[in-house]
Amino acid sequence: MDMRAGIEGLAEEAEQQVRGHTWELAPADRVVASKAAADLHTAVGPPHVQEALPAVERLERLREALAVLAIALASVHGRLAWFLGAATTVLAPVLHWRALPVEGGSAFGTTAATPQQYADAEGAIHRLQAALTRITTT
Repeated sequence: MDMRAGIEGLAEEAEQQVRGHTWELAPADRVVASKAAADLHTAVGPPHVQEALPAVERLERLREALAVLAIALASVHGRLAWFLGAATTVLAPVLHWRALPVEGGSAFGTTAATPQQYADAEGAIHRLQAALTRITTT
């Protein structure tokens, strides 16, 4: 499964739980989710902007998005933690990517990501940001 599809499934489940009142976000969770959505929006720009960046900057922004999720995850419990944890797991392959060539020696198991992989991860971040925005305004 690609990252965008994985996040899509999680987002649909979260949005359905909020709409169906299975998941009622506490006020503190709304603040964390809203901040995470804003920070994800800042980290990963629109597709035309991202595609124009060098690979090293695209990877930097994707790692920043993962940091946003880690910080949010550290301060919540229950369903929001489960949602953010699952989203982080879907996006975890980004941590194994490198944008620089290997010049002798070990690359610590990293692989060079393709432009399609970058676009997939960036699309997943956009969908996650949209889901966080929806669940905090429902």
